[in-house]
Amino acid sequence: MQRDSDQRETHTPDIQPASTTVTATALGSWPGTDPAEATRIIRGELGDPHLPFLVELPARGPGADALGRTAALLVDLAVDVQPHGWRLVPRPGKDHRRAVSLLGQDINALADVAGVEERPGKALKVSLRGPLSLAAGLYLHSGERALSDAGARRELLQSLAAGAADFVARVREAVPGADIIVQLDEPDIADVLGGTIPTASGYRTLRSVPASEVSSAWQQMIEALSGAGAAQTVLRLPEAARSGALRAGAQSPFALALGAGADGAALPAEGLTGRDWEGIAEAVEGGRSIWLGVLPVPGGDNGNTANTEPRQVKALVQDVLRPWSKIGLPATALPALRLTPAGELAEASPSSARRVLSRLTQTAEALTQVAAEG
Repeated sequence: MQRDSDQRETHTPDIQPASTTVTATALGSWPGTDPAEATRIIRGELGDPHLPFLVELPARGPGADALGRTAALLVDLAVDVQPHGWRLVPRPGKDHRRAVSLLGQDINALADVAGVEERPGKALKVSLRGPLSLAAGLYLHSGERALSDAGARRELLQSLAAGAADFVARVREAVPGADIIVQLDEPDIADVLGGTIPTASGYRTLRSVPASEVSSAWQQMIEALSGAGAAQTVLRLPEAARSGALRAGAQSPFALALGAGADGAALPAEGLTGRDWEGIAEAVEGGRSIWLGVLPVPGGDNGNTANTEPRQVKALVQDVLRPWSKIGLPATALPALRLTPAGELAEASPSSARRVLSRLTQTAEALTQVAAEG
């Protein structure tokens, strides 16, 4: 599909999204320390047709963070916390057991809250750190990153694929009948591919991981998750300015994710260029979902940031429609979008986080109306 990035295409492609509604979700983390309370709020704000998620509460400390939480899923591998971060160790200790326990508390809270709902909802999202960013964040016993060792990367991938499959099965039991959608977070993938991950000493950088290995790792994860009953897997990627153009022909994380079989990609809207939107258009025309981070996240309870009002619906709608129409995508294809915050909500105040979800669902409903009007 060839487009002039500066002019709207006269031909409107015939796109039939799987849904007729634009929906909203958040990226996983949430402020606070009470999983039951957080789950009730999230499921209340993100009722059908939107996408609630299994809560992550990093304020509870090590083991509740994204990296430790994912490491707790590893099969036949254990971790502990060192001053420099999470480290692979021969056997589970208190840090590993704490991470496992915290995740279990979150799943139990989900089951309790969903179990008393009259209409529990049709879908639920869970988030995991992807295999490449996990390898970049975990350290070997030698003190170097697991990413530095090809054998360690393979072992981590196999362990994570098995653990993630078990995780999906557990969550399916907690919310019977709900479609489980998996968000694989790869915040470090641009540096992994670019060879800019620092060594443990910080004086050098690790060799880049080949794009073919990245694609293969993601494909194995997607297949394992699908085999465990996941309805979809979406790759969450860093901003386009860091990860390269999104056009399908480039070996960018976006292109690699779609080539590996991901059902979609999540990325921040800020900084997307005309060429990036061409890649998004190709993905939409190919039936993929785009999770667009449209709403900046306000700060936490310091100064006046707790009362910061999110960007207004009308402005957010225009932020989406302007590049959407410019690249030649029809309004009827808008349901290919799922709206998210531009970042994590853990550092926001609880009231601000709730307002963000409310504003996202309002914006999604406004865009759904635009799509219905054609």
